[in-house]
Amino acid sequence: MMPRTHRLTVLGSTGSIGKNTLDVVARHPERFEVWALSAATQVDALLAQCAQFKPRFAVMASAPHARVLKDKLAAEGLSTEVLSAPDALETIAAHPEVDVVMAAIVGAAGLAPCLAAARAGKRLLLANKEALVVGGDVFLEAVRQGGARLLPIDSEHSAIFQSLPEDPNTWADRVEKIILTASGGPFRTRDPATLRDVTPEQACAHPNWVMGAKISVDSATMMNKALEVIEAHHLFGLPPAQIEVVIHPQSVIHSMVQYRDTSVVAQLGTPDMRGPIAYGLSWPERVTSGAAALDFTRMPPMTFEALDAHGHRDRFPGLQLAWDTLNGEPGACAVLNAANEVAVQAFLERRIRFDQIHAVNVATLEGVLPTRPCGLGDLLALDAESRRCADEHVGRLGRF
Repeated sequence: MMPRTHRLTVLGSTGSIGKNTLDVVARHPERFEVWALSAATQVDALLAQCAQFKPRFAVMASAPHARVLKDKLAAEGLSTEVLSAPDALETIAAHPEVDVVMAAIVGAAGLAPCLAAARAGKRLLLANKEALVVGGDVFLEAVRQGGARLLPIDSEHSAIFQSLPEDPNTWADRVEKIILTASGGPFRTRDPATLRDVTPEQACAHPNWVMGAKISVDSATMMNKALEVIEAHHLFGLPPAQIEVVIHPQSVIHSMVQYRDTSVVAQLGTPDMRGPIAYGLSWPERVTSGAAALDFTRMPPMTFEALDAHGHRDRFPGLQLAWDTLNGEPGACAVLNAANEVAVQAFLERRIRFDQIHAVNVATLEGVLPTRPCGLGDLLALDAESRRCADEHVGRLGRF
């Protein structure tokens, strides 16, 4: 029997996750039809994707970029329709002709289309951890009401999902804890006292993974792991105290689940995002991804480091903010995410030092008193207030 063809929208198709998604899709044209693509500013990259996959729609973040793309598509004789309205992303995420949505837009900008896809009952492949970190219970309620299927694409959360029992109703009784692995990024062995001198180029040079600038900086500060702890809490329903982080520099074990009987189930693979992407696209089946297979006879020794060892708590102070915000006021996680996005961008623009990212996050958490968000409007208002507060702190810190 021929496999069913899925119509796919890729939100953020010109980023790292988007490109890897299309690489997997191209290997299985009988299974996947690309229906819509979106990008922020990379007109030529989106043009090339439209030429290869011929989607019905392409979305650009701004009208000027959309006009340029439209003219270039016409010159190539391509019929893809270009959209740029404020709600265009929600349109291609929730359209009735689409059944799978890859959410790969970085940051809180991906929240609205993710909510739209959830309410429309799509298979939602969540590579945008910030949507769940910011959306929290509002996002999960949209998933429940819409009957959506939420599948994690982050390598760590995909690994956990693959290591858990099939029936979510058994997780609370059978699982002792979730163990998220972290590579430690480019500064795992660096003297914490020298981190003030880190440049954006150094912070973006991840030893194992190829990622965008924002995610790379988050990996260098381990804020990505803080966000992943928050995401894991929402995805798998375990209390924060049952979520642990261990540093595993080789990035071979992507994460683990420890059960009540102390046995541990782990998911292993090469550090290649096409693995979890292929699993999410084809679930509950499995298809070839293009990722290289592990060769156990050539693997280096696998090592693990506790957060309390080797000065990691001083090196990565932002990680503790995950548990602090999860145990704090409702909406605190949204405040943390907004502050971190502002701080990372300021660092990339060389307006603050690397070690001041954490200072901005802490100051913003102290300066914004959130209330429980009840919908998208509340979330966006809290996000905007947090960004204003973070901007003020960035301004006070000044240039270096």
